[in-house]
Amino acid sequence: MINKDTKFLIVGLGLIGGSYAKGLHKNGYTVYALAHKQSDIDYALKEGFIDKGSAEVDKDLLKEADVIIVSLYPVKEVEWLKENQQYIRPGTLITDVCGIKSGVIDVIQDFLREDLEMIACHPMAGKEVYGVINSDEKIFEKANYIVVPTEKNTNEAIEDAKKIGEILNFANISTLSVEEHDNIIGFVSQLTHILAVTLMTCNEDEHLEKYTGDSFRDLTRIARINENMWTELFIMNKKALLEQITSFEDQLSLIKRLLIAEESEDLKEIFRKSTKRRALFDKK
Repeated sequence: MINKDTKFLIVGLGLIGGSYAKGLHKNGYTVYALAHKQSDIDYALKEGFIDKGSAEVDKDLLKEADVIIVSLYPVKEVEWLKENQQYIRPGTLITDVCGIKSGVIDVIQDFLREDLEMIACHPMAGKEVYGVINSDEKIFEKANYIVVPTEKNTNEAIEDAKKIGEILNFANISTLSVEEHDNIIGFVSQLTHILAVTLMTCNEDEHLEKYTGDSFRDLTRIARINENMWTELFIMNKKALLEQITSFEDQLSLIKRLLIAEESEDLKEIFRKSTKRRALFDKK
């Protein structure tokens, strides 16, 4: 079980990995980190939110860690664990921050050593900017955190995964199956990014920033998108995402038909439903 003596190792010191490191260290935990760039490790050491770090695969750090949090793109996460599980101490708990679970957690659990345990998690937090220099543990305070166990996970691992969410001060902690997670993420995260990108690319006016109000800026906040990460996430969750795109197209087509026919009452009913459902978010 996680306690004050637990040593955490963050693999991948970007925006989320750095924010995890800051949050854990701020709460008194020992935090190590592995990163792709030495400059990221140097920054984290200088700012004082990791205790040790390396831009190489440090076998000693892997052996010291009690909990390893992998903060890498999905394909790289699988590759990294396959290559480096041999250096991890028996009994170590492994978790992640990946935005897609099918094709990741099932693959990892199939090849992972029997004396290690991997439990998937998803912090629903982020910014429009990237890199450890922009990391901030406060992004978790109003955010949701999803634990995604499988039949291969123990109750102790599930509770430890939830404990990480509590330590980082997430506003809400939920548990979903892999299928439930990928379906809902296809809607609340991936579809929303596609809509923001579409809004930014469907009009060829090069001076939109001069004319827009808060509504357009709010809707397109997430359009500043990491093309490598999101392309990987979209393709890996293609089935669920395409279903959500079709559902959105159907609803948009309905509103278009009602507008053409000037069906005022039907439009108002849709708007009332929207207002009622959105109001639930403001009660949090």
